Formats: sequence, C-alpha cells, structure tokens
Amino acid sequence: MATADYWSSADLKGVDHNGLIHEDVLNEIFDISRIPLPLSDMIGSDNVDNAYTEWTEDKLAQPDTSNANVDGQDASGNDAAGGARIGNHCQILDKVLQVTQRAQSSDTIGRADELAYQIMMRNREIRRDLEAISLTNQGSQADDGDAVPGLLGALGAYITQGDVPVDATGGGFANGVVTAYTPGTKRALTETMVRDVAQQVWEQGGDPSCLMSVPSVVRNLSSYMFTASARIATLTAETNQESPAKAVGSVNVFLTDFGVELKMVPNRLQQPHDSLGGTTGDAANVYIIDPAYLRHGYLEGFHVEPLAKVGLADQRQISGDVTLKVLNRDAHGKIGDIDIAAAVTA
Repeated sequence: MATADYWSSADLKGVDHNGLIHEDVLNEIFDISRIPLPLSDMIGSDNVDNAYTEWTEDKLAQPDTSNANVDGQDASGNDAAGGARIGNHCQILDKVLQVTQRAQSSDTIGRADELAYQIMMRNREIRRDLEAISLTNQGSQADDGDAVPGLLGALGAYITQGDVPVDATGGGFANGVVTAYTPGTKRALTETMVRDVAQQVWEQGGDPSCLMSVPSVVRNLSSYMFTASARIATLTAETNQESPAKAVGSVNVFLTDFGVELKMVPNRLQQPHDSLGGTTGDAANVYIIDPAYLRHGYLEGFHVEPLAKVGLADQRQISGDVTLKVLNRDAHGKIGDIDIAAAVTA
C-alpha cells in the first residue's frame, strides 16, 4: 500500500529550515592519533641552562699490545687525554590558538570546555612535533634574535657512524655546529648493513638496544626474516592446548653476533625524507641506538601561557625550548637513505 498520504520521517526532515528531527550524534570524540612517542619515552629528559648547551664525551684508548717496559726504566711520554666537548642548540616550538567566547559557551559535541579541549590537543601535537624533528636530518643553528630561529641538530645529522650512500654529504658535529645531513641515492636495506653497523657500534664500546625506523622499513625487515635468505635460526613458537595458537607474522627482536639485542621499533612519527634524485618522501634512515646516551634537554619545558585578549576571543600559546643531547656519538649508528618500498635482502 502506498504511503504517500502519510506524514513520514522524510516529511519531518524536509520541514524548512533543517527539519524537525533531532540529530543523533554520540557525545564522544574518537581520536586515533594518540600515538606514543617511542624515542622521547625511551630516552628521557633533563634540564639545560643556556640556548646552546654542551657536554663532554670520552672513551678509553685502544689496547696497546706493545705495552712493555724495562725494569727500573724512567717514566716517559704522556698518556693523558681529554675526550671531546660537544653541544647542540635549543629550538623553540610553539602552538598558538584562539577560541571565541561564543565557542566556549556553546554546547559542543564531546567536550565540556572548548578552550581546554584545544589546549589538550595542541599539547599533544607539539610533543609529536619534537619527536618527528628529533629523527630528521636537520642541522643545528643559533638563534640570532631577529629572523633566524634556533634549530636543534637532529639524530640524522648528529650520527655519522654507520652506513650511508657514497653520494650523501654533510652531517656531524664540529666547531659548535651540527651540519645538516644531505641524503644520497636511496637503496634497499640489507641484513649485512644491520649486522655491520651493530658491529661498528659494539666495537666502539656501545651497547645499542633499539633499531628504529619508519613502519614500512621495519615491516620489510621483519618480512625478510621469514625468507630462506635470512641468516637466522628457524622461527618457531610453542603452543599448548589451554590457549589458542597464535599465528606469528613478525619479528620484533634481532639478536646480533655480539650479544647485542636490537628491539625493532617502528615509529609512526618518523618522517620519510627525499633521497637524492628521488621522489618526495621515498627514503628513511634506520637508527641503531643506545637510549642511555640520548636525552632531550629542556631550557624551558612545555607550558601554556595566556596571551593578551583579542576582543571576544581568548588566546593561548603553548611553547617549549628544547634540544637533543647525543651524549656519546659512538654509542649509536645510522643506516642512511633506505628505500621505504624496497624488500630487504641479505
């Protein structure tokens, strides 16, 4: 039977203006971007006292296999050594927000106070910015108080030990500055690269415990571990009748020849970069790090400041003044400019 003569839900929706049916909106916000900060959570933080902060690194000399002396011989020479004095510049990060009084008074979905909600979300964003910046190839730069902002030297620029393409340039600390790393031609990651760089770090005295990169690179490395080419023991998993069996589809720890256990950490906030002559965001660094020798140093921690009121709107600025402290460069290694789409090989 036709229903054209009945007053229907469609009729209610069609009443001018915007109909007569209440919207059915769940009073909750579902946010999937609350991503952990793998590097920041792993390395910890401390305070610094100036916009350019320094520290010293040192290590023991290589063993002297000719160390032999005649009985009664006079002392000669001087084996004293001073290590190195290194540092990094601080970088000011900020988020500015303006929320009108009407917006704050409105009955909004999923939050009781619009200003407080905006502050909470931008607080999360600024910490994500720091995580991402710390993993780039950015060099350091002093703030000139005019038009040039201070920049922290990031991990990709600070670490020079490891394996990078022959046409890559820059990187490293010298004369108070961390030089930006300019990527070379991208290449596929190999198991040999991982083993070689882990060995380099270990032979220098480091004990790295983390291999970190963008998700696709970590996934490709994990997938390679299941191939016949991988030089690892057969992957097995025990099962029992009391609990359901799990299909193991990934490897998350790589134990090297030197007792170095590398936890493979995919970082969703690490940004791919452009390789030399490549396309946008086609490469990424792989970092092999010892978290004990990395730290974020805060000249001023992240905080919220009210700005001058502008008419019928409230303003807030969230800011922090921070740097990255690579406490000993030999404790870390870098495999530069890995093709994020290429399969890992032996």
